[in-house]
Amino acid sequence: MSIVVRPFRPEDAEQFARVRQAAVPFLLATAESVAFDVNQAHPDAHYHPLVAEQQGEVIGTVQVGVAHESPTPGQGFANVYVHPERRGRGAGTLLVRAAEEQLARVGATAVYTWVLDEPENRAFAERRGYRPSRSAHFLRLDLAALPPRLPAPDGVELRTAADFEDDPRPVFVLDAQCTEDEPGDVGAHFSDYEQWLRDTWHHPLMDRKLTTIAVVDGSPVAFTAARTDGNGRYVTAMTGTVRAHRGRGLAKAVKNDSLHRARAAGFSEAFTGNDTDNAPMLAVNTWFGYAVCATEVRHVRDLG
Repeated sequence: MSIVVRPFRPEDAEQFARVRQAAVPFLLATAESVAFDVNQAHPDAHYHPLVAEQQGEVIGTVQVGVAHESPTPGQGFANVYVHPERRGRGAGTLLVRAAEEQLARVGATAVYTWVLDEPENRAFAERRGYRPSRSAHFLRLDLAALPPRLPAPDGVELRTAADFEDDPRPVFVLDAQCTEDEPGDVGAHFSDYEQWLRDTWHHPLMDRKLTTIAVVDGSPVAFTAARTDGNGRYVTAMTGTVRAHRGRGLAKAVKNDSLHRARAAGFSEAFTGNDTDNAPMLAVNTWFGYAVCATEVRHVRDLG
């Protein structure tokens, strides 16, 4: 019963999503979103996921590519997921090796990977030469215990992303500015509006009706991006405020609005991620009642 690692094929999308969801249930993945990510990836991202297959079953996956929006060239990523019921067979080792070889061929000089903060997972990464870096929490909120709805701050209008359907460019500008300030090992600089439209605005998990945007004097200045999977799962993909408007409670305002509308739409729980060093956002999530349900540690290995 040998394991074969091979390139992702369109017919793998459903099993690919199933493995990811089983391995990290705090993330959203559907067959549609998996296929979309592959089809819409920028050529410079060299995004070519791999699967580990055994007897016709996909038991492991790796999302592998290059952070092409980083100002530092050669920053690769390889996020490995093996189905919990199929671990211990060597699929993870084969996927890591194949991903590293693939990244080396396209000129990557470093590879980053997220590893669940559990002894077995961390030991697996460290045995292969990966060094721990920053960490991030997964958090869960029971929407039945959501704090009361807050009024919008003075001079602030709360709108939805759906209100910008005719011209999403102001949302792109807001997203780009906030992303540049996002904590992380690999920076990002958004400049390609058309690519952003393809892979962010039109992403199948993006819920524009539940995404809330704070507008001041006609300009978007803060937002919380909601993703939903059509199966009752709601995830905050990102929350950000431009520098000039921080300290006004806008992050709390947009999240409060989105979460209340999510509950009204029938959602019962919400998930989000939080960099462990991002104290202001962690304080906001704690205020809402989010509780940590798992932690990941970023690891890095030099290639070459």
